Amino acid sequence: MPQLVTLRVKRPDGRPIRIWVPVLPAVLLLSPLLLLAVLGAVVACLVYGVSVVRAFGTGWRIIFALPGTRVDVEQGRTALLIAIR
Repeated sequence: MPQLVTLRVKRPDGRPIRIWVPVLPAVLLLSPLLLLAVLGAVVACLVYGVSVVRAFGTGWRIIFALPGTRVDVEQGRTALLIAIR
């Protein structure tokens, strides 16, 4: 399971902004919203006829496959790097 998300934004003036977000405290802080998202996902699965167990199993596997992922986005002189550890 991911432990740390690192965000780095390189602004047009060249100075980077770095933010380290520990995953566990963020999940605990956002748990009320997470509960609403899970309930919404269950309702959506039931409406569209998707197996709830299979959908959450797939989501669980995707979350556990995230460590080591890097996303680089660059637009002009602004760049964004997201690294999941």
